[in-house]
Amino acid sequence: QFHTSVAQLRDLPYSRAEIAFAGRSNAGKSSAINLLTRKNRLAFTSKTPGRTQLINFFELDADTYLVDLPGYGYAKVPPAVKAKWESLLSRYLQEREALAGMVLIMDARHPLTPLDRQMLDWFTPTGKPVHILLSKADKLSNSEKALTLRRVKQELAALDSVTVQLFSSLSRLGAEDAAALIEGWLTQGQQQVAQTSGQQADGAQEKSPDQGRDRG
Repeated sequence: QFHTSVAQLRDLPYSRAEIAFAGRSNAGKSSAINLLTRKNRLAFTSKTPGRTQLINFFELDADTYLVDLPGYGYAKVPPAVKAKWESLLSRYLQEREALAGMVLIMDARHPLTPLDRQMLDWFTPTGKPVHILLSKADKLSNSEKALTLRRVKQELAALDSVTVQLFSSLSRLGAEDAAALIEGWLTQGQQQVAQTSGQQADGAQEKSPDQGRDRG
């Protein structure tokens, strides 16, 4: 269910784990979110690409979120607004500790635009995983699908943390694989948070070994 919208990093909610969905405006991000969460209109698919200008949090479980990032690159967005988006996106992707991974949606007919590459440049240095959905794959022939998938994989072969698959919200191509991957990321992120919390608690106890003793 929808939780909150954020325009500034200081307003980000507490999170145990979250997955960010990013993509160029009109690449099919909202449709992908709606299919993978099996909730129609969760991301409020709009006829005007780029309308979502905030970071939108949808709660999947207690303190566990799917995060819909602002669409980017739409020509009608004023430059000042676009610059604000880019600052917000880059800092969120680079600094958000609870972020377990990013799903990057690209139109399979026009993959790896300069802005897609910018998102990868921001996020891949964190070492966290990126999964690319080549969306609207139903609009390609079988040979075009194979060629596009191979080309994108080859261009990103140097990035160990990046995986790629074909995807279609219309035909549901790749939906089960993508949903399983996202669920695995969230589970792993929750486990890491629990492990970190346990280590911090142990560390606090070790720092005060004399607490509670009678020093007489």
